[in-house]
Amino acid sequence: MSLYALIMAGGVGSRLWPRSRARTPKQFLALVSERTMVQETQQRLQPLVTPQRTLIATGQDFVSLVAEQLPDVPRGNVFGEPAGRGTAAAAGLAALRLLREDPEAVMAVLPADHLIQRPEVFRDLLAAGTEVARRGWLVTLGIEPTYPETGYGYIERGDLLGQVRGFDAYRVARFAEKPDLPTAERFLELGTHSWNSGMFIWTAGRLVEELSRHQPDLYAGLLEIDAALAADPAADVAERWCRLPDVTIDYGIMERAERIAVLPAAIGWSDVGSWAAVYDVAAQDRAGNAVFGRHVSPDTTGTLIVSRRLVATMGLEDMIVVDTDDVLLICPRSRAQDVKQLVALVQEHDREPAPPPGGQTEDAAAGESG
Repeated sequence: MSLYALIMAGGVGSRLWPRSRARTPKQFLALVSERTMVQETQQRLQPLVTPQRTLIATGQDFVSLVAEQLPDVPRGNVFGEPAGRGTAAAAGLAALRLLREDPEAVMAVLPADHLIQRPEVFRDLLAAGTEVARRGWLVTLGIEPTYPETGYGYIERGDLLGQVRGFDAYRVARFAEKPDLPTAERFLELGTHSWNSGMFIWTAGRLVEELSRHQPDLYAGLLEIDAALAADPAADVAERWCRLPDVTIDYGIMERAERIAVLPAAIGWSDVGSWAAVYDVAAQDRAGNAVFGRHVSPDTTGTLIVSRRLVATMGLEDMIVVDTDDVLLICPRSRAQDVKQLVALVQEHDREPAPPPGGQTEDAAAGESG
């Protein structure tokens, strides 16, 4: 029974604007190392999962970018989604394909845009999760919380199932939505909750069974698409894909199924979901500055600098400065989660017509001439 991986390389990452854009979302950027996030994700799987056993789900517009950044992954292993239809559709289609090609396949589902600083432990954890999945469990990896985070979902651990390869495996008692701060503080104090990482391990057959039971409409649609692609890998399935229900793995499967296990994971994990998260995982100088590029300052502290050109600052404290060819972002580190609000404002600004010379609107100019 071989382990396969499905890397989920969709999404935009709007909190990492202006580096992360619609044409180059964060998973295709080198944010914390010389390799891009998707390259890091695929690289850390080896040698446990070879490129030939790696599948990629991404947006249709990014198929060529995936091929460029992951040349060792066979082109036929890359599926370009015609439209976003939630994680359950991509995982279900991959499971159906694997079930055809290897009925005993175990698959890990992994986001392309996470940082894992202990890759050896991560691979050991995947191997342990594979053993648990072979016993018929749907397995999720739970990140050991280090502070009361309100931006993540949580997993409550139930009974201990036993140790596998040195890792504890627990029955999942329940999933909890993103909590308010008092609830997150209580979860941390209880010590029985993990952050929901969005990383899963199961047999392809078990996932297909759960899809047919809990998401019959999605399952039926995926069967049609899989049959079409099995007959002709270049088949146009866009119309059928766009008719699929839009549902996530968490809501559509994990919160409804039975026999779900969680393996707590201490793997140096970050979802790199904001510029503040980039700062937290980056190397910092004596002044507490994290610099990607060139920076000079007599007294700036605690600041993230990202730029291709020299940035000179004075007196900044706990700030974010991200300089691109067409946008300069400056904001407090404490407001990093709000950057996506700026994206909406910029998009609205770009849609507004430019004023005529002199700064007047057409209506004002017409009124004065009349």
